[in-house]
Amino acid sequence: MEKQLKVYVYDEGEPPLFHNGPCKSIYSMEGNFIHKMEMDSHFRTKDPEKAHLFFLPFSVAMLVRFVYVRDSHDLGPIKQTVIDYVNVVSTKYPYWNRSLGADHFMLACHDWGPETSFSIPYLHKNSIRVLCNANTSEGFNPSKDVSFPEINLLTGSTDSFIGGPSPSHRTLLAFFAGGLHGPIRPILLEHWENKDEDVKVHKYLPKGVSYYEMMRKSKYCLCPSGYEVASPRVVEALYTGCVPVLISDHYVPPFSDVLNWKSFSVEVPVREIPNLKRILMDISPRQYIRMQRRGIQARRHFEVNSPPKRYDVFHMILHSLWLRRLNFRVHHHGIGK
Repeated sequence: MEKQLKVYVYDEGEPPLFHNGPCKSIYSMEGNFIHKMEMDSHFRTKDPEKAHLFFLPFSVAMLVRFVYVRDSHDLGPIKQTVIDYVNVVSTKYPYWNRSLGADHFMLACHDWGPETSFSIPYLHKNSIRVLCNANTSEGFNPSKDVSFPEINLLTGSTDSFIGGPSPSHRTLLAFFAGGLHGPIRPILLEHWENKDEDVKVHKYLPKGVSYYEMMRKSKYCLCPSGYEVASPRVVEALYTGCVPVLISDHYVPPFSDVLNWKSFSVEVPVREIPNLKRILMDISPRQYIRMQRRGIQARRHFEVNSPPKRYDVFHMILHSLWLRRLNFRVHHHGIGK
């Protein structure tokens, strides 16, 4: 991949909707990827004839911020902006029509990323959608689309988050703190809030208690889905050396075509929330230590670096795109034949 992959980024479109995105928020990966892709000299090509993939550089988070009319519940203006953009690039260049969008990709971490892709049938059906909210019940297709992590960057860097004590210094079995977003968290709080000394579940953390210190004290970090399936807690758990417990239905974890999530996380279906403690207690100390170590090994694939480093999250996204690009041919005289 590193020797071959070339990505063409369409120049069309003006910031802030295009070529721009948030770099400090739970949607930070939108801006992070767009900026790194635009500045990249290795994978980016200025010659579309040499490209294996074409990037549509819009940010759904920015479309929501600047185009969506607040409280209107109308995604029409967002969808129309994407339709207009694809019309521009498909009229100016032959590449979209040549493959019906199959060698093009969009990237979105905002909750409305999947819905935005429905603005154009080929964008949803043919193009590679790189999404944080990888929900198979909402049309996410693991063989075509890419699941990538939601990373809540407060400073634009991950350095200050990373690291935590060894398993023997983790005194708490499991931890969660967070608001009642979506249908799953109320069930978790109903069964576990202030119910058990080993399983600390809070809507709000007590005053003076550090969220990240609680993660570093815990063997397992509970990562229930909110309104959407993705949660930044999954990556925060890996950063702090805590084994993620994925509590969701229909969620495809990031990069799961190359990472064996069962080796470094625990998956708990929503219906099993009442049995959470028993499920975790049934994991032997030896098995837990193995999972924790594998999580530390997997952590580098979720790290954000400037400039990017091999095997980090930027390279993992490109690798996932490359794997999907290998799955089809573009029928024309150039690449892909």
